[in-house]
Amino acid sequence: MGEPLKDIYTLEFLSGFGEKVRAVQDGFDVEGFTAAVMAWPWETLPLKARMGRIAKILGQFLPDDFDRALEVLFSIDESCTGFPYLFFPEFVVIYGQAKEHWHLSMNALERFTQRSSSEFAIRPFLLREPQRVMERMMHWTKHSNEHVRRFSSEGCRPRLPWGIALPMFKRDPSLVLALLEHLKADPSLYVRKSVANNLNDIAKDNSGAVLSTARRWIGVNPDTDWILRQGCRTLIRKANPEAMALFGYAGVSKDKPLFKDASLSVQPAELKIGESCKLEYTLNLSGNDPVHIRLEYGIDFVKSSGKQSRKLFLLTDKTVPGGTCLAGKRVHSFADLTTRRHYPGVHRIVLLINGLEAAQTTLHVTGG
Repeated sequence: MGEPLKDIYTLEFLSGFGEKVRAVQDGFDVEGFTAAVMAWPWETLPLKARMGRIAKILGQFLPDDFDRALEVLFSIDESCTGFPYLFFPEFVVIYGQAKEHWHLSMNALERFTQRSSSEFAIRPFLLREPQRVMERMMHWTKHSNEHVRRFSSEGCRPRLPWGIALPMFKRDPSLVLALLEHLKADPSLYVRKSVANNLNDIAKDNSGAVLSTARRWIGVNPDTDWILRQGCRTLIRKANPEAMALFGYAGVSKDKPLFKDASLSVQPAELKIGESCKLEYTLNLSGNDPVHIRLEYGIDFVKSSGKQSRKLFLLTDKTVPGGTCLAGKRVHSFADLTTRRHYPGVHRIVLLINGLEAAQTTLHVTGG
């Protein structure tokens, strides 16, 4: 197992950074800076808290004036690139939120995002002045640098992982969608991925707004079509009828199934936590015309409370001829993961085609 990510901030790293600062600011106390950063409770802090601590203590060793402090960081930022230097934008969050610093802070975040990323740092500013900040972010959608254009999208994602949530955009995403209009055919895949993830965030709270956007955008540009397919992935996983139809999946209902018969089996029928089972399925499609299908299996995992929560696993997503017999096997592990723990109980397993259950079986899981 690799070292925890928070351990990138070693004494060697901090000292090396301090020497960069001292090269442009006479008298910078490298030893005092590193000692202050690594003092208790440094060892107990997670990654983001360590970034914040470095930024806060850095400000105590730089000039008191925010403008002059930024001049020091601007003098060295070209040599401070990548993930470890996320504390540069964090410095702006801590020391640059006064009204008189607004323009300087925006310029600093625009500059720093080109070296690492300001997507987390912009969010406190958005929470306080969403209209004003979004106007600046709209301007960034036209920037020549792809990192800045991506920042304009990533920074306003309502549900950015690791980031502060933006409840005002969960309620009303209109400002975000207006911004994404400028990026829907961006030449950079790096930017387009962010646009897709932003749409997927919005869809979790405002599916209608995303579907309306998709209807307007689809079929004009292949890059935009890719964004929409990725941006509607949660809606597709939930078998939203409008999303399924928009992307060409065959309509399916209990009254009009796509298949004649289906089966699903699991071996062994009982296993211990940490072991694996083998799933086997068959499904005969009806009709003569080609159909676009999404075939999945779902497991209703037993939770610690005894309740169940379904997780879906994709088997295939493609267009197939009518009358095709689909069959296959899949090994599924019940070993605990950092993202999922397993609990004893009867787990229902289902085979789904375009969101409709076609077959089901059960698996008895016992303690490891």
